[in-house]
Amino acid sequence: MLTNCFGEFMGTLMLILLGNGVVANVLLRRSKAEGAGWMVIASGWAFAVMAGVFTAIACGSSDAHLNPAVTMGFAVSTGHFAKFAPYLLAQMAGAFAGAILVWLHFLPHWEETPDQALKLACFCTAPAIRRFGANLVSEIVGTLVLVFVVGAIFSKEVATSGPASGLGPYLVAALVWGIGLSLGGTTGYAINPARDLGPRLAHSLLPIANKGASDWNYAVVPVLGPLIGGGLAGLLLRLVVK
Repeated sequence: MLTNCFGEFMGTLMLILLGNGVVANVLLRRSKAEGAGWMVIASGWAFAVMAGVFTAIACGSSDAHLNPAVTMGFAVSTGHFAKFAPYLLAQMAGAFAGAILVWLHFLPHWEETPDQALKLACFCTAPAIRRFGANLVSEIVGTLVLVFVVGAIFSKEVATSGPASGLGPYLVAALVWGIGLSLGGTTGYAINPARDLGPRLAHSLLPIANKGASDWNYAVVPVLGPLIGGGLAGLLLRLVVK
């Protein structure tokens, strides 16, 4: 379990370093990628997932979930919850550490960026239209798609022995890319409690120049929504996918 948790920690760290890194690259002032837009952000997050999964596997995780909602979904699907708490802690710690590295990497750019909301967006999500119910539904639906389709990709119905060796991370990355392009514009598609909560905590604690508040009033949505969506996906997988 310790080796698996180290893999989850390292994979989630890489996920956040590259994922929040692309957001910072696009949003922070005087970055050479400033203003590159949503396609770059969605693509960068897809590549971040790919890199995170490969890193987690190489560092010892046999699952490479990187996401408490994914861990929840497969726990519900299989009926085995022993991994949930240890993976949750490892994923949260990895996300927190990855956010610190993003802050260090872009250190001169925080002071150059006057918009506090843009700086916060380099750490965690915020809705385009702030309505609790609608925002929660968006996170539930996006995460349900993530966990259910991941389960389908690795199901025996799709391939008896699973995807070809080494192909899985690319397929999951393509799925996350698709979610970002199709469903991400409402809430910024956290679809991962650790991805949002760990960096939000880092934002609140780090000495970021003129950073503003960490928007804790919204924080429940990208935590609760993905856990609900992951759990629902797990139930569907248990019912219809072998």
